[in-house]
Amino acid sequence: MAAAAPMRQNWNPSIKHNEMERWICIYPAYINSKRTRQEGRRLPKENCVDNPTYIEIRDVLSVSNLQFLMENMKYCREKSSELQVRGRVRVQLRNADGTLFNKDFPSRESIMLHIASKIPLLKTRQNKPGESYHQQSQTQSSASGSGGGGGGGKKGKGKRR
Repeated sequence: MAAAAPMRQNWNPSIKHNEMERWICIYPAYINSKRTRQEGRRLPKENCVDNPTYIEIRDVLSVSNLQFLMENMKYCREKSSELQVRGRVRVQLRNADGTLFNKDFPSRESIMLHIASKIPLLKTRQNKPGESYHQQSQTQSSASGSGGGGGGGKKGKGKRR
């Protein structure tokens, strides 16, 4: 029989580190290279990933020997309410006595750096079928003759009469 999800409660200083409310939160915007610092990016751009999703974060954490929890929450700096940008991941950083849960990850930055370094290695990021087809169709349409109307070139005012 599956265990019930832990009950959420308001924050209290007596809450121990192993309880869900004390786990760190990671939003995809924290490691998104297309975001600015003002829009919520927490890492340097060279360490970030293009448009990560909470599902990709989940995939990386599932093999990282960390306890985590998925939540359907929207980042407060996110303008869009689409399902692709929703999602938050809570990760346990410390045990009840305050010691590190995993010695490889001493801080939230180390967890975010680990996630950002592993997302490009996921199979879903290696070869996206939709992107390769889209790129091929663009190259074919641009190479298939030059008489199609919407080509480039300098646009003038038109003929003077």
